[in-house]
Amino acid sequence: MTGLDRASGVADVVPVPVPPAPGPSLSSADDARAARAARARSVAGTVALYVVSLAAAFAISALLVALTHGSPAKVFPAMYRGSLRSFGSLGYTLDNTGPLMIVAVGAIVSTRAGLFNIGQEGQVAVGAMTGAFVALKVHPAGGPVLVLALLAAAAGGAIWAGIVALLRFWRGVEVVISSLLLVFVAEQVLFYALSRTFLLKEHGAGGATLTESDQLSSKVQLPRFGTYPHFNFGSGLLIAVVLAALVGLVMTRTTLGFRVRMLGHNPVAAKHVGINAARLGTVALLVSGACAGLAGGVLLTGQAYRITPTISNNVGWNGLLVALVARNNAWVAIGVALGFGALQAGGGFLSTTGVPTDLVNVIEALVVLAAVFPPALQEVLRRRARRSQAVAGAAA
Repeated sequence: MTGLDRASGVADVVPVPVPPAPGPSLSSADDARAARAARARSVAGTVALYVVSLAAAFAISALLVALTHGSPAKVFPAMYRGSLRSFGSLGYTLDNTGPLMIVAVGAIVSTRAGLFNIGQEGQVAVGAMTGAFVALKVHPAGGPVLVLALLAAAAGGAIWAGIVALLRFWRGVEVVISSLLLVFVAEQVLFYALSRTFLLKEHGAGGATLTESDQLSSKVQLPRFGTYPHFNFGSGLLIAVVLAALVGLVMTRTTLGFRVRMLGHNPVAAKHVGINAARLGTVALLVSGACAGLAGGVLLTGQAYRITPTISNNVGWNGLLVALVARNNAWVAIGVALGFGALQAGGGFLSTTGVPTDLVNVIEALVVLAAVFPPALQEVLRRRARRSQAVAGAAA
């Protein structure tokens, strides 16, 4: 018996050497380095593409300024002075940022669910209208009335978006079409409310009447931080930041957010795992409308203090653009909304240079195109590469 202790009859324990664990081979290390280098090249290419796109957008903007007999050397510094140069202009930028961010957050929720709601402009107007009705008709004025007015504004926007959901899941009407058409209906409803004394029409001095509401009491206005004309901003910005953070967490860290994203990515797979598309889609549209309505309430109680036919002032459209540029990311939307708020604030100073203030809308549109061009181009290139690989595989 080999290895047997003849004296004790116990087998000797012979240690067997254990080979060291194999480390990464040279080829795998090279592959890892190549992958890191490829990612670095991809990021660098994306950044360069964004820089070139934005530079082209501003170059075209400068050309348009020159064609309108303005001076780019005066226009862009004027926009900077009106938006970021002083504490007062920075506060104005923050005031413009809040409503845009609120609208964008709502648009992100519905778009992630695969429902492209583009009726925020009308939902902002309806929200401001319902909020004004509560703020002006409920007495005595005070903090509780302010909260009720903001809740009423959110409810008004949600109801208006609920019509879109009803048409979509009951009659099969596309969300894009119904939400867009309801913008024009909302404008007429608001004008009607402002032309009737028992609703929102202002009682002017000497029997004169204007197409606007009475001014809100100071007790139902959102508080401001800071002192005028120094750095000061409205609390609507805080509402927007909290809402953006809440939606960002829900969409990325909860089961509800996962279900919403699944519905948007693949409705068929969502149905197979038990997701009710009509129910969840309705919730997404209601949230989107409520956010737009709340933005109208913030505009009313934090900036305008009375409602007019132009209370929305393109906040709905621009908030939708913020969501588009942010690529439906609530966290990114915070920074994008700040940029759009700066453009809007700086646009007020264009009149000092002799350039039409509407040029700001053109510049915003160019910035949006510059922001969406890189991912669109990259997607086209990826699809072409996949088709080329498929053709090469079929030929082989």
